[in-house]
Amino acid sequence: MSRPSRLVFCDVDETLISVKSMFDFLAYYFRGTRGARGAQLAADVRGNLSRRTLAGAPREAMNRLYYRTWAGEPAARVAELAEVWYAERSGAPGFYLAATRRALELHREAGDTVILVSGSFPAVLAPIAAQVGATRLLCSVPGTRDGVLTGQLVGDPCIGAAKRAAVRDTLRRCPDVDAARCYAYGDHLSDLPMLAEVGHPVIVGGSAELAARLPRARVLHPHAALEVPVLLSPAPVAGVASCRDGA
Repeated sequence: MSRPSRLVFCDVDETLISVKSMFDFLAYYFRGTRGARGAQLAADVRGNLSRRTLAGAPREAMNRLYYRTWAGEPAARVAELAEVWYAERSGAPGFYLAATRRALELHREAGDTVILVSGSFPAVLAPIAAQVGATRLLCSVPGTRDGVLTGQLVGDPCIGAAKRAAVRDTLRRCPDVDAARCYAYGDHLSDLPMLAEVGHPVIVGGSAELAARLPRARVLHPHAALEVPVLLSPAPVAGVASCRDGA
C-alpha cells in the first residue's frame, strides 16, 4: 500500500453482504460437484458447527473445523467455482447491504484504502474485494499441497483477536496513517477487537451487545444508504487508546 491517508477495515459476512459466504459457497460447491449427497454434506457441516457454537465452542475452533471439510479438493476448482458462485449470487437483490456498500464507495472517493477482514477465504472474498475496490484481504488462508487443499489453515483463523492482530500489523506497516482517523465496520461481537483499534468504529445492524461494549461506535442500518454521508461526517474521536488496550 502506498502511503494512504486513512484505512477502512470492513468485515464481510452480514456486514457488507447479507449471506454467510463460507456456508453459502460450501453448499453451492458441494451441491455442484456431488449433487444431493454434497448438498446434504454441506447442510450437516453447517448444522454441526452451528450447534457447537450455540453450545459455547470457540468461534476460532469452529472456523478451523469448517476448513477441514475442504480437505482433498482441488484449489483451482474451488477458485473457479467461487467465481461462478459470486457471479450468480451477487446478481440477486439484497446480496450487498446497501448502506455498507455505499459507505465503501464514499471512502474510495475520498481516497481511503479499503481492506476486507474476514474469517472466510481468498477464493470467496477475491471477487467481492474486486467489486468494492478493496485493495487487500485480511482473512483465513487454507493450506494447499500440490494444488490440493489440505484442510488445515496457514496461521490462525481471522476471527476475534486475530482480526485485532491483523489490523494492528497493517497499521504498523503504515506509520504515516493515524489509527484515530481510520474506520472499521462490523456486525458481531467477535468484531469488537477490530473495531476498538480505530477512531471511527461503525456497527452495522442492531447488535445491542456490541453497542454496549463499544458505546463510542456509530450505528448504521444496513439498508439506510441515505444515512451514510452523515455517518462519515467528521465527529469527535475519543477513547481509542483505552479501548485498544482493553479489547
